Amino acid sequence: MELILWRHAEAEPHETPKPDAERALTPKGRKQATRMGEWLDRHLPDNCRILSSPAVRTVQTAEALDRKFKTHPALATDSTAEAILEAANWPNSKEPVLIVGHQPTLGHVVTLLLNGAAQDWSMRKGSICWIAQKADDEIEATYIKAILGADLAGK
Repeated sequence: MELILWRHAEAEPHETPKPDAERALTPKGRKQATRMGEWLDRHLPDNCRILSSPAVRTVQTAEALDRKFKTHPALATDSTAEAILEAANWPNSKEPVLIVGHQPTLGHVVTLLLNGAAQDWSMRKGSICWIAQKADDEIEATYIKAILGADLAGK
């Protein structure tokens, strides 16, 4: 299975009077999301299942990919690494899964899969971490296939 974790792009600051889930992307965040969305569109398989947190900033980030996606309540701002893995059907999904979500939870997913325990690990805004399992004929192992920041995803 392949699991692609995409942290939402830059959003309005926490200090805005809006509830956290309603914070939108900034103009810089829209550019980050567009760049990464274009990169992902070139590299993701057509059968990739795409799930997003219902928060405005993650939905806007997912929209930049210009593919069909579903919001999933288990990916909200208060989610856990375990809830994200369950929503993705890790490690049993037959198709790749892209999760558009939040820090610190996405970092917890990475460390849980690679180290066996959820720990603090930071993902930059707009970046991805692509995690995969080796093929059935190889020694079972989870590994990082790619890590890419939005600033490097340009054409």
